[in-house]
Amino acid sequence: MKQLFDFFPIILFFVAYKLYDIYIATAVIIVATVIQVTYTWFKHRKVETMQWITLALVVIFGGATIYLHDERYLKWKFSIIEWLFGMAFLSSHFIGKKTFIERMMSGNLTLPTLIWKRLNFSWASFFTGIGFLNVYVMYNYNTDDWVTFKTFIAPGLMVIFMVVQMVFLYKYIPETEE
Repeated sequence: MKQLFDFFPIILFFVAYKLYDIYIATAVIIVATVIQVTYTWFKHRKVETMQWITLALVVIFGGATIYLHDERYLKWKFSIIEWLFGMAFLSSHFIGKKTFIERMMSGNLTLPTLIWKRLNFSWASFFTGIGFLNVYVMYNYNTDDWVTFKTFIAPGLMVIFMVVQMVFLYKYIPETEE
């Protein structure tokens, strides 16, 4: 259910884009993201840092898109968010005792330090690559294609990446006896 809630603004953005245009869809994603963060705050009394950053970028770049009537601002937001994720993962190699991915997954998985670092670096590379792929798509394809990329292809690539990660990690999962 949480994954559906996380994709709530993107789904509404896609529907609004298909029914209206990029500018209405931009207004919808701004409102949906505000609702999402507000709901998270009231439910948990806590909002993750990346959610705050995402909200700020959606409001700033979405607002610029609507105000200046230029869709490039919204398109750039996606790359900037992906690059911020990539930088967060990469910088965790140098800040703190654990990498970002280890902090997230060490409660469920025990891995050698080198494997944690490789896994973390692969996530940093993935997010950075998706950010650059977005730039390529936004400058070489039309807005319909970009919306499809952002809504379906980028998340699909993430699912594929996660499956590859699971295959890689499979040999480190201890066997349980039934």
